Amino acid sequence: MNREYSYGRPANAAPKGTGRVSRPAARRGVPGKGWIVKLFVGQGYGFIRLADDRVVYFHRADVQEGTSINDFGVGDAVTFELLDDPVSGARGLYVRRHHSR
Repeated sequence: MNREYSYGRPANAAPKGTGRVSRPAARRGVPGKGWIVKLFVGQGYGFIRLADDRVVYFHRADVQEGTSINDFGVGDAVTFELLDDPVSGARGLYVRRHHSR
């Protein structure tokens, strides 16, 4: 029983799928407001406290485009999209400074 394999499939097996690569849907959450309570700039993450005293994690990759994690400081008011992930917990997406009008 000598069969050749190519990446886990027999060499003569038909390819699966259509060959099209689809882009994953953009992650979206619900709008939220809070203020930064902890910030670890060197490690690239921080925590936001919500009005109900819940604390939410955010990563430098979650900061809104055109903004840097270095632009934030502890106590800054921020707006973001709150994503409640059942596996990793709550996370802030598209974090940006909140500008009062």
